[in-house]
Amino acid sequence: MRRKDKISVITLGCSKNTVDSERLMRQIQLNKLPLTSDPYEAETVIINTCGFIEAAKEESINTILQAVELKNQGKLKKLIVAGCLSERYKENLEKEIPEVDVYFGTEKYEEIINKLGGHLRYELLGERLLSTPSHFAYLKISEGCDHPCSFCAIPLMRGKHKSKSIESLIEEAEFLASNGTRELIIIAQDTTDYGKDIYGKKNLAELLNKLSNINGIEWIRLMYAYPSHFPEDVIETIANNPKIVKYVDIPLQHISDDVLKSMRRGVTSKQTYKLLEKMRKKIPDVTLRTTFIIGYPNESRNDFNQLVDFVKEIQFDRIGTFTFSVEENTTSYILGDPVPQKEKNRRKDILMEVQSEISYQKNLSFVGKTLKVLAESKESDYYVGRSYRDAPEVDGEVLFKSDSKIKFGNFYDIKITDCDEYDLYGELSLKEN
Repeated sequence: MRRKDKISVITLGCSKNTVDSERLMRQIQLNKLPLTSDPYEAETVIINTCGFIEAAKEESINTILQAVELKNQGKLKKLIVAGCLSERYKENLEKEIPEVDVYFGTEKYEEIINKLGGHLRYELLGERLLSTPSHFAYLKISEGCDHPCSFCAIPLMRGKHKSKSIESLIEEAEFLASNGTRELIIIAQDTTDYGKDIYGKKNLAELLNKLSNINGIEWIRLMYAYPSHFPEDVIETIANNPKIVKYVDIPLQHISDDVLKSMRRGVTSKQTYKLLEKMRKKIPDVTLRTTFIIGYPNESRNDFNQLVDFVKEIQFDRIGTFTFSVEENTTSYILGDPVPQKEKNRRKDILMEVQSEISYQKNLSFVGKTLKVLAESKESDYYVGRSYRDAPEVDGEVLFKSDSKIKFGNFYDIKITDCDEYDLYGELSLKEN
């Protein structure tokens, strides 16, 4: 590669892909190859694709085709496709879109760097070039998944569960902290399985406690916590360690026993209720976030009504919803897709309308209280930040006014004065933390 040729990395999909791209970009930087965030300025574009559900696959394909068009116009010299979609459908993609120079699967850092004319720095794989604001970063603690969920293609793309060592994660987190990171967001395909493959036991609690000892880290947030066999010591750690925010993202997917059994989730409705009750009891101010799949093939109207009643009863702080999509080579594939998309959308709208009222009432309970807020940006007359209740990109925000100068990436005490269904509004109460 000529030194003047600029490289741009386009990241699609989830936060796990974000981490992969950040590691790749740091390796490109270490090889003194020029990077640009604008793909229209680049001679080489690398697309890190997602292949999780139909909508994500469509976005990946459309992005590849847009890049192919730039290449056909002579505005792009080299096109590299990597990531989940490429891992899963490489042969088909090579046949259908031959204009791409080369396809790589997931985490193929060395092959990509070699293709660019560089050499992988193995000893620096924990270093990343953040694409998020420097004050927060995702920390991917493992790769792959051992759960046999019927609807999920992740094991096909990411393989079996593989934990990273505590030592390597501490080193990576220290690197992030030294570059201004104050919030670590713990991610994986399943964070609660962490450690079982290399330590012979689930070791997430120990990891969280050791991460909390790193200077500069103020918040540690747990995402993607699988509900089956949830570690008791993790609940204790969240409850008692002040740096672990009282927030759990726990994708439940459904509550009907018939649906859960068909989904092969390894957990029952009764066990789910008991786990949530335990969390609320031991962590009284915990924020619970979950996701549900709507329109799974055997989801009857009664099953869906049970899900609605469950959401009303539990009063989750946040929920996300996905409509079911058929995925080749998964065990649910043989069930087909009998629930019409129109009906899926109708059910999704009903559930989100129920959650909207719950979210508003939850937010209303914070009016008059003071929350610690991580300031991130300014929009019009308001500064924008997040409280412990808010993960970036998927949850609400805290919008506040201040006559004092606000520094992004710092914490402030904000008195909440108003709210809507998703966001809180307030004003600066005390000086920054």
